Amino acid sequence: MYDIQKIREDFPILGREVYGKPLIYLDNGATTQKPRCVVEAITDEYYSVNANVHRGVHFLSQQATELHEASRETVRKFINARSSNEIVFTRGTTESINLLASSFAESQMKEGDEVIVSTMEHHSNIVPWQLQAEKRGIVLKVIPMNDKGELLIDAYEKLFSERTKLVSLVHVSNVLGTVNPVKEMIATAHSHGVPVLIDGAQSVPHMKVDVQDLDADFFAFSGHKIYGPTGVGVLYGKEEWLDKLPPYQGGGEMIQNVSFEKTTFNELPFKFEAGTPDYIGSTALAKALDYVSAIGMDNIFAYEHDLTQYAMNRLKEIPGMRILGEAEQKGGVISFLVGDIHHFDMGTLLDRLGIAVRTGHHCAEPLMHRLGIEGTVRASLGLYNTKEEIDALVEGVLRVSRMFA
Repeated sequence: MYDIQKIREDFPILGREVYGKPLIYLDNGATTQKPRCVVEAITDEYYSVNANVHRGVHFLSQQATELHEASRETVRKFINARSSNEIVFTRGTTESINLLASSFAESQMKEGDEVIVSTMEHHSNIVPWQLQAEKRGIVLKVIPMNDKGELLIDAYEKLFSERTKLVSLVHVSNVLGTVNPVKEMIATAHSHGVPVLIDGAQSVPHMKVDVQDLDADFFAFSGHKIYGPTGVGVLYGKEEWLDKLPPYQGGGEMIQNVSFEKTTFNELPFKFEAGTPDYIGSTALAKALDYVSAIGMDNIFAYEHDLTQYAMNRLKEIPGMRILGEAEQKGGVISFLVGDIHHFDMGTLLDRLGIAVRTGHHCAEPLMHRLGIEGTVRASLGLYNTKEEIDALVEGVLRVSRMFA
């Protein structure tokens, strides 16, 4: 039984008002709100177990280390990685992709080698590759999509050449909500001997992800999008791949031995974790993963799926409504425009009604160019949103529309 009222009570911020109206938070694609247990985990650790992890002989350090490494194991289980050596803590999806782009291009690519990305990538999965293109002369190839917001799989298969070294692909579009058929796309890449990185920032919070079932070589996600803290994220990599890649940064933690002549690097996953890790953040992330696991990822998926269908149907009742992204497989991200109303005006006026949505290009400018627009209004759903909130959004959009009539 999905007890929405009980769930909402776990998130104190949902009880607040904005401009004298109840807060309706529909910006979960940007960041999610935090349940009380996550915030308490942060406070508790700072007040009772705070000490730098690893190499400390004293009690607090050992306790903090145990919590940090137990969190790594929680992440491993959550995405069903084979070993906790395959779980690298980062600051978020963006840093995970930058780490991979830097280390992979440095060791596995030379001038003229190719990376395949898609039209619907977030800038975080475009710009790091462009930086490598400038440094090393690598080439980006782009998978096109149809007007519904679905990738053209036939065109994807034709992009492979003997110079293709990596596919780097978004799992769920942060603009269109499209759920890409990544398992099939990974199998295609593997048939060409090409590894795949999946950007799971928008998938992990909303559906069950099993990296072994997907057979992903690399997978990245962020804590703050799955009801955890900001500043902590994960890069999963198959052990045989992580072993081959050089470190991304140098410093404490990632070394075995250092002399002025030579440094030897630490074992996995520490080779990629230079400096003091966010051991408080990792504990809070584990708490967030435990929280969604207790509700059940399949239950969350089913609840949000129904809510998305309801929202799509209700929004389509509005005259002049244009929904961007109507893929067959679609998650809880709805981008729209109404008549000639600028997305910024719509978002600003909805805000005065207590409704938080995102406006703009959503860090996906190439996708906006493909759609022939400057930006959209985006409502992105989370596990605590309700049909009543969707009704309030529809009422709000109608009210704003009448102002421009």
